[in-house]
Order: sequence, then structure tokens, then C-alpha cells
Amino acid sequence: MRLGTYRPFTKEHAYLDPNQQLNNCTYQLPSMFPTPEHGNVGYYVVGMGSDKPFSCLMLNAIPDLAFWGSSNGQFFPRWTYEKTEPRDGELDFESTTNAEVDDHGYRRVDNITGVILKLYRDTIGDQVTKDDIFYYVYGLLHDPAYRTKYAADLKKMLPHIPTPETRERFDQLASAGRKLADLHVGYESVKPYPLDVQLKPGADPEDRETWRVEKMKWKSKQDHSTIIYNSRVTIAGIPDEAERYLLGSRSALGWIIDRYRVTTDKASGIVNDPNDWCDEHANPTYIVDLIKKVTTVSVETMKIVDSIVALASAGSDST
Repeated sequence: MRLGTYRPFTKEHAYLDPNQQLNNCTYQLPSMFPTPEHGNVGYYVVGMGSDKPFSCLMLNAIPDLAFWGSSNGQFFPRWTYEKTEPRDGELDFESTTNAEVDDHGYRRVDNITGVILKLYRDTIGDQVTKDDIFYYVYGLLHDPAYRTKYAADLKKMLPHIPTPETRERFDQLASAGRKLADLHVGYESVKPYPLDVQLKPGADPEDRETWRVEKMKWKSKQDHSTIIYNSRVTIAGIPDEAERYLLGSRSALGWIIDRYRVTTDKASGIVNDPNDWCDEHANPTYIVDLIKKVTTVSVETMKIVDSIVALASAGSDST
């Protein structure tokens, strides 16, 4: 069993069998997350031909194929891993890298090639690392100007990344990409936004049932400043900025409302109950805390995106 990311900001336990004895298709996932000990990060983007607006999100766990809900996407990991089992005394001539073999018999392969690194260094200077390029791409994919310019292409094909024209713009986007990645991967560790959690008179905050969720909803279709958590709890004070952060067809908080509810599969009768996750982690207010943290992530994400636009505008004004 592994930890997977089923939908944005929604973790679930997942079974991954590299030999596909129980999994129908694992595609390239075993090379990205070969064992629980092999960490990785990457961005998941809306797939080709999707009816959803272009979006991307940095993940550090196995992504669901239909991560965006009803259509497939593409995951771009920072590394892949290759298994190597040469016999004693023999060289492994099939390896694509000179990296050392770890304790589990894998080599980590850098997905940013030396050819790309040389291209960037030749274009904007020697002090460029592969990590810089990785985060530059993530920053660029959040640039509204990029999404507007290539809107037609992004509906038909995977993103094409232009070589940066200046070192200044490269550094701006790489810095923004790092900040965005830290927010999106570390969303459970950010400072909770100071939302107003209102309990119905007589509700006991120490009672587990006070925090049990069935199906959350917005106060109304027009009013997204308040979430009706359950019959005992209302969460108010959500800033308008939080709704600006869209992932596919929903806001980040919209994904939380959609996924953290009790559902029953008609065919199997299996119940998916998000309260179980709270109980497993001995944190009955996990979902409330998550709403606060994803609000912070949403607001801070839009601050970074706005800074990308502002810095580009300042740069064009000075030329």
C-alpha cells in the first residue's frame, strides 16, 4: 500500500503493484515511485484534448490517472528510477546514467538532460542548475500570459516550453516556481488561514460527532465566503482571493467540498468516508484544518501569480 493523491489536496491509500498482478495498468508509475522509500516530485497537467481549463499542480505522491476528475492528464516527475541487477563482476551497460545504485538496487535518473542544461547555460549563463530549470517550468506554467498566448495549443497538446529570453525573467519564474512548489507540496504544513469556525449553540467541540462530515456545501451558489460544514458547524470568512485559484474546473476549496463527503459506490456498496482518515490520524478536526490551510495556499498562490504578472510588466516598461 502507498500514499496517493487522488484529487487536488486529497490523499488516499493506493495499491501499486509493479508486476501488475492486481493493478490493471501502472504505466510508468513504477519507475517514478518504485518503492515507498523512493521520493519524487513532479507536476500533473491537464491532458491533451481535455474539456477542462489548463491547470498544473506539484505533487509528491502517486497521482490518480483521472486526477482532474473526468479526464486524464500527464505527470512530469523530477526523476525516474531504474532497477539494476548486474551479476557480480559484470558492468551494467544498459544503464542510462552513471548515478550510484542505492540500497534498494535502483539508480536515480535525472529527467532534465544534460542537453537541456547546456542549452539554457549557453542562452542565459553558466550559473543555471537542473533544479532551476525544473522550477522555472513550474513558474512559467502558472504565468497568465503564457496560458493566454498558448491557450489554443494547450487544448490540443502538452505544454511546450520556450527557452527563456533573459536571465532576469528566468530567475523570476524559477523563484516563483519554487515558492509555488513549496506551497502546493507542503499544503498540510502551512499556517492555517484565520477563518471563523462557528458552532451551533449547544454543540460540544469535544464531541467527535461535532466534526463529522457528510456533505459540505457553499452557503449559496453566489456566496462562497461561507461553507456549511454540517448541521453543527459553519466556516465563514473565506476571502474572495481564495476563489481565484482554479484547478481545472474548480477552485482549490471547491475540490475539498467535492471530495470530502461520504459516498457509496452503487455497484460494490463500498462506502468512502473521509471521517475515517480523520480517525486514523486521531484528528477529528482534520478537514476543518485542511480548509483553513488550503485557503492559505489559495491566497498565497494568487499573490505569487500576481507577482509574476507585475514583474513581467515592470520589465517591459524598463525596456
